[in-house]
Amino acid sequence: MSQTSSPVASDKAPPGGDPARWRALIFIALAQLMVVLDATIVNIALPSAQADLHISDGNRQWVITAYALAFGGLLLFGGRIADLWGRRRTFLAGLGGFALASALGGAATTAGLLLGARALQGVFGALLAPAALSLLSVMFTDAKERAKAFGVYGALAGGGGAIGLLLGGFLTEYLDWRWTFYVNIPIAVVAALGALTVIREPGGARNRSPLDVPGVLLSTVGLVSLVYGFTRAEAEGWTEGLTLTFFVLSVVSLAGFVAVESRVRAPLLPLRVITDRNRGGVYLALGLAVVGMFGTFLFLTYYLQVVKGYSPVRTGLAFLPMVASMVTGSTQIGARLMTRVPPRFLMGPGLLVGAMGLLLMSRIDLDTSYVALLLPAEILMGLGMGTAFMTAMSLATTGVRPADSGVASAMVNTSQQVGGAIGTALLNTFAASATTAYATSHRSEVTGPESGARMRLEAMVHGYGVGLSWAVGIMTLAAVVSFVLVNAKGPGGPAKPVAKGDGEEPAAQAPPALTH
Repeated sequence: MSQTSSPVASDKAPPGGDPARWRALIFIALAQLMVVLDATIVNIALPSAQADLHISDGNRQWVITAYALAFGGLLLFGGRIADLWGRRRTFLAGLGGFALASALGGAATTAGLLLGARALQGVFGALLAPAALSLLSVMFTDAKERAKAFGVYGALAGGGGAIGLLLGGFLTEYLDWRWTFYVNIPIAVVAALGALTVIREPGGARNRSPLDVPGVLLSTVGLVSLVYGFTRAEAEGWTEGLTLTFFVLSVVSLAGFVAVESRVRAPLLPLRVITDRNRGGVYLALGLAVVGMFGTFLFLTYYLQVVKGYSPVRTGLAFLPMVASMVTGSTQIGARLMTRVPPRFLMGPGLLVGAMGLLLMSRIDLDTSYVALLLPAEILMGLGMGTAFMTAMSLATTGVRPADSGVASAMVNTSQQVGGAIGTALLNTFAASATTAYATSHRSEVTGPESGARMRLEAMVHGYGVGLSWAVGIMTLAAVVSFVLVNAKGPGGPAKPVAKGDGEEPAAQAPPALTH
């Protein structure tokens, strides 16, 4: 069959594998970086945006919450849309919508417009993120190639948040907070042009079953209620009436979702995806690990800016060693060993190394040296998380039916999103309680304004240390989960042969049949 002269790629890859898949990886990774950046870049710009648009303190949190609710609540729906509509098409739609929402956010003149733009970013991010990961899972099926591709992807997924802190600080300090939105537009344009030119997905990978509408509604209500419940608990308390109401609504909705999925012919989330021992272990371990990671970003950012007096840009620069270590762990350790070492012996030790970094970081005080303590802690965190994350993301989409790769990828993002919401609320609660207790017990030592200010800082740092200590325990639990539940022998498939008729396909050892 003769090649077309058009520079725009067709939807389908040629027989024998797509020769443009490595170029496609560049644009998929770029889109993933944009989504991950957005989770932290706006946080740095929030004080400036609040002052400029006269957003009240009570409504300030909604700039973050609006995105989190839309993104977390619609991820499973976005993953199934990718399976149904096609990953390339969903990827392009997500890029276009995300760019448009970013333009609206940058041009916002009122708080309402900004909140609406953030919610739209979450909606299109929920389309984009699972489409990007599932494109990788269906385009890279050779074990060695898959390791390299997921090494790049895992590095960006783990380190993008820290890059967002640096970029957000630079844009806010030297340009304007609006550029934390506008910066997404050229990234989306480049990624979309690249996708049109080089991204092609294998034929026969779509799931053309009718959409499970009850499943969509129940999963969306359940996940939105869960994320908002944890977000509200951080501000209003865990026993506040409305907080408990959202938690109950979440439990009821998600229980109903599981019941519906076990009965319908074409479920939104086939239960075989999450009941597989290895994938279930990966989802749980990732969610727990993200709790610890959010503790690092959260407390270290506050510590450097409030206690040490770092500027936003200097704070971002202080995170760069962690980013570099994540890239190293993902591309040089995880990617090189994934085809030789069982996944649990990469995930488990990686998470334990990350826990060691958190343990070191929990020793901070008012006079802690960045070079002597924080730098080695960041390096340990980065190496451990980079190694564990790339292995987990690859394993989570290995052996999945091509028609289920979108929703399986969405579960990776969902576990991270829910873990982040839990981490922020839970660790903040522990830190705030420890800060209050420290301040109360040391109140008698205050002899004047100067000693009072120092005591308040000491109480704050003590709280950060306690929060980080809890993060150590949670990260260690993630490592235990990896060792116990993940039993795959290698990247190519499950530990035991899949029984005929169990609804799950064996992992692909070679590229699937491709169509023109």
